[in-house]
Amino acid sequence: MNQSLFTVGRFENRNGVISWRVDGYLHGVRIRKNFKSREEAIAEKATLEINALQIEAGMQSAPTFLSEVQLREAETVFNRLKDSPRPLSFYLDFALANYREPETQKRLSAAIPIYTEAKDHEFQQDQISAPQLERIKRDLKRLLKHFPSVTVAELTAERLIGFFNLGKPKLKTYNNRRGIVSTFLKFSFQRGWLSENPMTKVPSHRIRRKREAISTFSAAKAEKLMRHVESLEGGRFVPYFALCLFAGIRPCLRTGEILRLKPELVNLEAGIINITAEVSKVREPRKITIQPNLAAWLKAYPLDKFPIIPANLQHVRAKIAKAFELSHDIMRHTFISMFVAKFRSIGEAAIQAGNSEAIIRKHYLDMKSQTEAEAFNAIMPKKTAGEQESKALPVAA
Repeated sequence: MNQSLFTVGRFENRNGVISWRVDGYLHGVRIRKNFKSREEAIAEKATLEINALQIEAGMQSAPTFLSEVQLREAETVFNRLKDSPRPLSFYLDFALANYREPETQKRLSAAIPIYTEAKDHEFQQDQISAPQLERIKRDLKRLLKHFPSVTVAELTAERLIGFFNLGKPKLKTYNNRRGIVSTFLKFSFQRGWLSENPMTKVPSHRIRRKREAISTFSAAKAEKLMRHVESLEGGRFVPYFALCLFAGIRPCLRTGEILRLKPELVNLEAGIINITAEVSKVREPRKITIQPNLAAWLKAYPLDKFPIIPANLQHVRAKIAKAFELSHDIMRHTFISMFVAKFRSIGEAAIQAGNSEAIIRKHYLDMKSQTEAEAFNAIMPKKTAGEQESKALPVAA
């Protein structure tokens, strides 16, 4: 091993000027430099000794415009790539071609209104349904409430998994939340608000599908319900309950088909309820055959005098729901299961209910007997068509 030793000494030039000389050998090469001050000479001596040590360790010395920090980073990168099949320039070119920094650090509170505006437009173009639009807005409102002051880019996979698991939801609820937020983040990625979509690291749950027992009314309980409704305030709530129970129209008072059903779409003479695409949940028109018992109810409580959605219906329905265990879709479920039992036609039931045959077969087949279906279809109003009320109907508050 060559030994490199340097000394600093006082040196008098020919002109009488005193200098400080660094003298020594760098791996066999004579080094001799003069400096005006002893401090400069000592600094040079230290530099030369470091160079000597670097050469001993196989390190290179070269002039560069890089800073000390940049040099250290470059060394780290080359060490990481020492076993890679391609040079650093290849990976740099790939990153420059494919990586994009977020164009804007968009706050979540600003991004969500832009996204929901786009969804409103899709709804107007009949691309999504009203219930779907409401669900999107509801879940994104919950997301914003949970992350009130973050940017879209700060929604990491870890944070999102925590949000999806709020309240220990069922697997289907978790997946539904994930689906809505995933679509929103895909929209955000396309707008440049994200450099990477974190949803790729958020797993979904695999759910084993099984036949579920749906809730329905017996014929006796359905009759008891209609007798109660007929007795309330002159029967002004009858059309709503009769149409949902005996025609299977989706009954939700927030987004259901019943809200959009106009009286002129109910044609008693033709015996048809015309569910247009604007009324239908799935944006597909269908026609429902008015059964004789439904015709009797609508003649006794005609829609030109009894609105389908009367004032205060939501409050009254809540009370009835508590008294009769009236779950969200139980009237519709009852209609479909009774229809299948009476007519033994899965295809016709699917057409009239606005479902697929697979859903009808999975949930409604063989739930009711033909005898019970006949009893259900024999539920008639006590009031006859054209009968006059002895007292004026009360005015709704």
